[in-house]
Amino acid sequence: MEVYLAQPRGFCAGVDRAISIVNMALQKFHAPVYVRHEIVHNHHVVKELREKGAIFIDNLEEIPTGAVTIFSAHGVSPAVRQEAAERNLRIIDATCPLVTKVHTEAKRYTKKGCHILLLGHRNHVEVEGTMGEAPNNINLIENLADLEKLNIPPEQPIAILTQTTLAVDDTQIIIEAIKKRFPNVIQPQSKDICFATTNRQKAVKELAKTCDLILVVGSPTSSNSNRLAEVARSRGVKSLLIDDVTELNSQDLQNVQKLGITAGASAPEFVVQNLLNWLRKHYPTEIHTIDVGSEEASFSIAKNLLSPELL
Repeated sequence: MEVYLAQPRGFCAGVDRAISIVNMALQKFHAPVYVRHEIVHNHHVVKELREKGAIFIDNLEEIPTGAVTIFSAHGVSPAVRQEAAERNLRIIDATCPLVTKVHTEAKRYTKKGCHILLLGHRNHVEVEGTMGEAPNNINLIENLADLEKLNIPPEQPIAILTQTTLAVDDTQIIIEAIKKRFPNVIQPQSKDICFATTNRQKAVKELAKTCDLILVVGSPTSSNSNRLAEVARSRGVKSLLIDDVTELNSQDLQNVQKLGITAGASAPEFVVQNLLNWLRKHYPTEIHTIDVGSEEASFSIAKNLLSPELL
């Protein structure tokens, strides 16, 4: 079997930063450290941090007053920040800087008098946080049907924002439809869908030119991992999203001659390596790399992680 590894794959800069923040907080403040929502959407990452003493919660009311609390990489709304302040929580913000940029754009466009159309997935925690920046001035557009339901006059100034982990091609289809309805719309900046999402989807498109099956390593709760599998299928190639090698069996690989492997932006590399070791054990395997470009970006750690008020 020929195996083609996508590059880049796995952790992006925002995920790496968020996980580092939790580890540093545990080291500095000791367990327990509370994290609102999963720090990133990966079962292996969450399990490892939970074993170290991180406690993952969905509601701030579950956290003791004054406790060290980390906001996940997906970001939170101003209402959540206000509730945290009222509970006197000691906050460390692990929001991905690219998500923060979208929040900033939401506030800026609202001040300019634009109504915002946010392209994203309903009930996703990142979308909830962004919508919280302009709750009375924003509509969520998940698909073309949502666009058709809008009751907004064509002369209304409109700005488009996007969730950072969307499928690039599908998003562009919706943007084009919005442009036809609102000719003067302000389009999203090209980097609203993050570079890591774009690069990983680009790599999958290259895998699809060669492979019979593409395995996407990632948890089912991961938006960007799900989009990778969808991109492969949109190219006519079967794709499976697996959390790890335990979800794979020989039946899945029957008649597969050329296997593609990638990993979502929140999936650890050790999971990919475990998969490769299993393949080597069960099949004669030749491994190739399909490289669509390097990623050298890194994000600084939250400034208040070491600040006196947290001591």
